[in-house]
Amino acid sequence: MNYDLEMTHQIDALKKKEKLLLHACCAPCSSAVLERISKYFDITILYYNPNITEEKEYNKRLEEIKTFVKKLNLDNVTVLPGRYNPEEFFDIATGLEEEKERGKRCFKCYKLRLEETARQAEKLGFTYFTTTLSISPYKNSKWLNEIGEELNKVYNSTYLYADFKKKNGYKRSIELSKKFNLYRQDYCGCIYSKKEREQKTTNHLKEK
Repeated sequence: MNYDLEMTHQIDALKKKEKLLLHACCAPCSSAVLERISKYFDITILYYNPNITEEKEYNKRLEEIKTFVKKLNLDNVTVLPGRYNPEEFFDIATGLEEEKERGKRCFKCYKLRLEETARQAEKLGFTYFTTTLSISPYKNSKWLNEIGEELNKVYNSTYLYADFKKKNGYKRSIELSKKFNLYRQDYCGCIYSKKEREQKTTNHLKEK
């Protein structure tokens, strides 16, 4: 399925602006996504990311999203902080600690965050829900959309298909990050991803 095209079909079918709960991991990933879809939806950003191991890093990313939304000055975009409990992530990662990034641990992490988004969307009366995660070239868009599709069968809110890296979405997020001087990071937030990136950096330096 062409998920970007499917999203276009869903948007074209809208009769009015609907309420969308948008899971977001950070301000840079939110930037190009908001630019693209904020004209079609009243958006609440759900910042729910228990995968971010360090609380200082978690709070830094949250504050950056809040600051960025204020800079945009859009009256139809707000931020909703989710609960922060890293144990929720460690529970689903048990036995998968040695998995490489984009492996089974990441799939379960996607599902953890998307299911909480779907649950909150239903609870708070949002018509649609989706995530910014597909804007990253490091994230598996097929997995994300398959998870969202399955959640459609459980919760009342409708999953908005997306592959936000399409149409130069990732490139645009980099441009907007520079324009707004956004804090960017080179790992997803979990301790396993951080260790993997640090090891790659160490290996690269040794090769020089």
